[in-house]
This record gives sequence, C-alpha cells and structure tokens, in this order.
Amino acid sequence: MKKYSGFTTKTAESLLLNAGAYFKNLEISEDGTIESFEDAVAAGKLLGATRGGGEFSAVPEVRQIEVDGVAGRAKGLEVIDSWDVYIKATILEITEDTLATALCASETETGTTHDKITAKNSIELTDYIGNIAWVGTLSGSDKPVVIVVYNAINTDGLVMTTTDKNEASIGTTFYGHYTQDDLDHPPFEIYYPKN
Repeated sequence: MKKYSGFTTKTAESLLLNAGAYFKNLEISEDGTIESFEDAVAAGKLLGATRGGGEFSAVPEVRQIEVDGVAGRAKGLEVIDSWDVYIKATILEITEDTLATALCASETETGTTHDKITAKNSIELTDYIGNIAWVGTLSGSDKPVVIVVYNAINTDGLVMTTTDKNEASIGTTFYGHYTQDDLDHPPFEIYYPKN
C-alpha cells in the first residue's frame, strides 16, 4: 500500500521550533532590517519569560456578496470587512512593566520603597504599544521568523493566576489596531528569513 505524505527533504528546514520570545517595541527599519535579539534584550524590550507558548491570530471577517440566481459562493464576490489581529502570551516573569502593560490603561508613581501602579478609567493614545513582536527559531536558518502586531494593547486586562507549588503568571492578549494614517494595511507583519 502506497503512503502519501507532505514530508520532504525541505521539511526539516521549515519548522518553527519552541515557544520563542516576545518583545515590546522591537525596532524594524523601512528596509525590513530587524533589531537583533541581543540588542533588544539589552535594551530591556523583552516582555519576560513565558509559559505554555503563545498564539498569533490574523483572521479576516469575509462577507460573501449574495446575488440572485447564484446558488452558492461566487468567485470574486467576497470582500474583507475587517481583520481581528492579536498575539497572546502567558507571562511568567512578573515585573512592574508587565503588570502595567497587562492593565491596558495605567499610571505608575515612584515611591520611596515601592512604586504604585494604578489603573485609569480611559484609554489614551499613549497607552497603545508601538508593537508587540514574537521572535522564533526556524529550523533551517540562523535568522529568526518575526511576527509583529502594531498599535497593540491588552484590552483583556490584568488576570494574574497564582496557585500553590507553582509560579504566578499573567495571561495577555495584545490586539492590533489600525491608525488613521494607514487604513489600507492590517496591523501586522510577518518577517520570514531568506536562505
């Protein structure tokens, strides 16, 4: 009996391995040059250690235009009404920055022995993060795959889970947003390395 499979000699070079790392405001130049992992870590852009991997989603809301006399979907009569774009991570490293970032709209006051983080009742443009980026290992390359969600904010709020004999963690879902000066491009990009 013949077996059919998608497994080829290229398979081992095309696997995304492990959980990757998440960054806040990773620098990406106009020509697609991406800030190095080491430089981004040194600049304090790493969100921190995560647990359970993460998730990226870019799903269009597609509407089928119905036409009398057509008994089903008609080629060319589908339009994209919107995109729902997000990147998820469960952050294991709890810092002042991760708490404030998860809150979505917050303010931090510096004190003598503690800094005080408080929530706000409104979201300001400055609360949006320029980008949240996932950097992951591609099995056949020394260069990473990078997925970037722009104008990101965690509107799910701060939910911190604590249990005995375990570490606290914060689940985050950073949603991408359009800006008034660029309504033509969904708020994400995927950078795939050249061989």
